Amino acid sequence: MLDLIPLLLFLAVCLVLMLGFPVAFTLGGTALAAALIGSQSGHFDGAFLEAIPNRLFGIMTNETLIAVPLFVFMGVMLERSRVAENLLDTMADLFGPLRGGLGISVTLVGMLLAASTGIVGATVVTMGLLSLPTMLKRGYAPSLACGTICASGTLGQIIPPSIILVLLGDVLSSAYQQAQLDQGIWSPETVSVGDLFAGALLPGLLLVALYVGYLLFISLVKPDLMPNLSNDERSSRREGLLKRVVLVLLPPLLLIFAVLGSIIGGLATPTEAASVGAVGAMLLALSQRQLTLQRLQEVMRSTTIVTSMVFMIFIGASVFSLVFRGFGGDEVVERLLTGLPGGTFGAVLVVMIIMFLLGFVLDFIEITFVVVPIVGPILLAMGLDPVWLGVMIALNLQTSFLTPPFGFALFYLRGVAPKSVTTGAIYRGVAPFIVIQLIAMGVIAYWPQIATWLPDTIYG
Repeated sequence: MLDLIPLLLFLAVCLVLMLGFPVAFTLGGTALAAALIGSQSGHFDGAFLEAIPNRLFGIMTNETLIAVPLFVFMGVMLERSRVAENLLDTMADLFGPLRGGLGISVTLVGMLLAASTGIVGATVVTMGLLSLPTMLKRGYAPSLACGTICASGTLGQIIPPSIILVLLGDVLSSAYQQAQLDQGIWSPETVSVGDLFAGALLPGLLLVALYVGYLLFISLVKPDLMPNLSNDERSSRREGLLKRVVLVLLPPLLLIFAVLGSIIGGLATPTEAASVGAVGAMLLALSQRQLTLQRLQEVMRSTTIVTSMVFMIFIGASVFSLVFRGFGGDEVVERLLTGLPGGTFGAVLVVMIIMFLLGFVLDFIEITFVVVPIVGPILLAMGLDPVWLGVMIALNLQTSFLTPPFGFALFYLRGVAPKSVTTGAIYRGVAPFIVIQLIAMGVIAYWPQIATWLPDTIYG
């Protein structure tokens, strides 16, 4: 019976979340209510609650997490400075002669925006407003156009600098240290955000290549779904193309290189690099004549809202994880995972399936802060590479934005798509890209060096 209490606590949280209550207060409130009931019945050790002040103080003084508001600021500033609009226009002109070139352009712009903004909602909405009407006007199938935009917009989850990778780096570091303590050993080694950034770079590019490969395949097999530009349109767009490509692509690429290069090269911490990115985003907006006092206030307001949401969820999840451990939930999960057939492979497979299914109803932040601290120490104690595990989790969480019925990317696009585009068309459009992401996860699971080679090479 006692083994069922942690499971019931987790199910209660999922139920309250599905009723529409705020995530942060659901996590903390449900956990504290369960702790109160458990302490009255003698099933909960109240000493676990004494660790809450230390946990909260640790969150507020964590220097790595300062990168979160800075990266959010950088992303919102770039989203408001018309970078996406200029990139889409230029890339569409560049790949115009190629059949399916507009779809490929959307994918590549999604990659560049992912590497410079990392904010999925802003990317999906921006590309939905700018490219969806054009794709439909050019004769693209609504489902294919919507799927391409949603999938490209979620690349910000895996391509660094990604906010989810920053959060995962902090959570996995704690899980790694917990795994060592559970084994009776201690080492100052942690999972750095730079490790995860380097580990996620090649898997992110692999995913982009698979997306582009799928679009090229569709353009050959079903060319009527992706009509080509007319000769007149192609010739009219070639004038001054090289100059536009250089002027439009160079500033974002320099910003990406400054942020990522300084982190991966060990020249700056993620927080320092994020501050460079925030200043660079303002300079880029200034060069586009988009930096005004009103716009700066809007960006700061949006940054404050997003940051407050993330940290409140983090605090609520910390309370939940303490109460979960107080009920012996970590021991229950460990027995379940270690008792599965297939050993480590079976445990990883079950965890990935659970995360994938939870992505249908929960946001990636809840899964990161609630599920990863529970299963992370157990999986890492089995000898898994923490960078590989982090990349696999990030790829898996990316599907939470695409999976119907609650995929946030689907909601974002539905909000800006024309009424002629049905919700069913959006759902059908993302299905192949979900399959592609699962294939990418399978490839990285089979060849973990795709995720571990670059950080091993750089950091030894």
